[in-house]
Amino acid sequence: MSGPAKYIAQLVLAGAQIVGRAFARALKEEIQRSQQAAASRGGGGTRAGDSSRAAAVSSRLGMTVQEACQILNLPGKRIDPKELTEKYDHLFKVNDKAVGGSFYLQSKVVRAKERLEEELKSLAEAPKERPGRTSQEKTPSDSPS
Repeated sequence: MSGPAKYIAQLVLAGAQIVGRAFARALKEEIQRSQQAAASRGGGGTRAGDSSRAAAVSSRLGMTVQEACQILNLPGKRIDPKELTEKYDHLFKVNDKAVGGSFYLQSKVVRAKERLEEELKSLAEAPKERPGRTSQEKTPSDSPS
């Protein structure tokens, strides 16, 4: 290679390196922002010792309890199963595509109901767990006499 072709090749190579570095930096920043957002959303659990479980459920179902309550227009303090069903039924029917609704909104309503049902299930299981005793600890009554 000689003359102008050599300079054009160097210019293209330099441009590709600049674009590559910019892309890598943008990707790195996006990963950091995503991790920060996940950490801030993870605190949506209802009990202090349950935040990691709540974060896992929120991640699996794609929304927090707070978001689900907002979608279904429910107060976030206490979830009433009857009110949950009523709000769900109404919003599901209103957003039915057959009556001119939005499939996207209807699916959000379904996901919100699933998330709140999961939360109700975990709250129902909470009294069964005995705090302060793990499954591997034994009490004197557990040992044979």
